[in-house]
Amino acid sequence: MPLIKIRYFAALREQTGKSGEELETSAKTAADLYVELCRRYEITLAAHNVKVAINEEYQPMDSALNSGDEIVFIPPVSGG
Repeated sequence: MPLIKIRYFAALREQTGKSGEELETSAKTAADLYVELCRRYEITLAAHNVKVAINEEYQPMDSALNSGDEIVFIPPVSGG
């Protein structure tokens, strides 16, 4: 199983209780990984509201994952 690094920001940091982690996963795509994380941490933010960056570049959620990738799921932010 690939080992990937995940960083969490804003609402996702609050819901996971973590700023990041390394995780072995059988997820093939970023979308699969997000579903796995939603189940693990009971994340309530729908996938269609989240952007993903893989290795510091925005990518579609159906992008393939590789061992060593750094994944950042970016929730919507608000503020003034």
